[in-house]
Amino acid sequence: MSGASLEILKTGPLALVEDLGRPGLSHLGVTRSGAADRRSHTLANRLVANPGDRATVEVMLGGFTARVRGGGKDGVAIAVTGADTDPAVDGVPFGTNSIHYAQDGEVISLSPPPSGLRSYLAVRGGFDVEPVLGSRSYDVMSSIGPGPLQPGDVLPIGEHTDDFPELDQAPVAAIVDDVLELRVVPGPRDDWFVDSDILVRTNWQVTNRSDRVGIRLIGMPLEYRNPDTQLPSEGATRGAIQIPPTGFPVILGPDHPVTGGYPVVGVVVDDDIDKVAQARPGQTVRLHWSRPRRPFEGAGG
Repeated sequence: MSGASLEILKTGPLALVEDLGRPGLSHLGVTRSGAADRRSHTLANRLVANPGDRATVEVMLGGFTARVRGGGKDGVAIAVTGADTDPAVDGVPFGTNSIHYAQDGEVISLSPPPSGLRSYLAVRGGFDVEPVLGSRSYDVMSSIGPGPLQPGDVLPIGEHTDDFPELDQAPVAAIVDDVLELRVVPGPRDDWFVDSDILVRTNWQVTNRSDRVGIRLIGMPLEYRNPDTQLPSEGATRGAIQIPPTGFPVILGPDHPVTGGYPVVGVVVDDDIDKVAQARPGQTVRLHWSRPRRPFEGAGG
């Protein structure tokens, strides 16, 4: 333990401790979970010379403040990535995707971002909260892991490695609220629908019922070929696009269930999954097949 810590003053709509999750436990009914935007989480850790699996704070829509406790004469190295929350220390901005040193008693603040949804606060050494099943991530569906942060919580900061931050700032493109374009691998159940190409012809909108379990879209519904046919539950994966009986897609997020009974029309390619974590309610989403769909005959089931 470094002796330094972060005292939570305000959390905004939702602030969670997240790392890269708990893989390999699906047979126990436990999904991986972990940071919704893995790239931003890993970049924040890289900026402060942490291994990528150190825990960060995932902040949704800003409104977050925390006071530094301890840190010695050099202070605590911090970085904020993801949605641009105009991060500041004692009111002085220091810039997204850059490193800053916060001293004992100073207050870190993240404002509501103009675009994007989630930001990641990393400290050198990581947040050393108690792991559950090998991870410090909170799963909102199962409530496994350290619970959502509340004012008054104190997050201990772990011992840092011998590595020292090498970058002052990372050249990362800003997140904008333009149309979100996502590539999708067809199947495995695209043959369950009268016209699965509706998925790629429709301008979908993100609904306000979206969360870390899944991003819900609304637009032109897809129609089952045989609505009375039931699909046995199958293994689920992050990025899978389930189609419930309403016909409106749900893109599964990091806290998805390990199995699902709704047919999966396609799966978002891994390189695009982190983009989904930054999709705001009301934002337009367009989906594109990453390769031609296979030919098929007859109805699914």
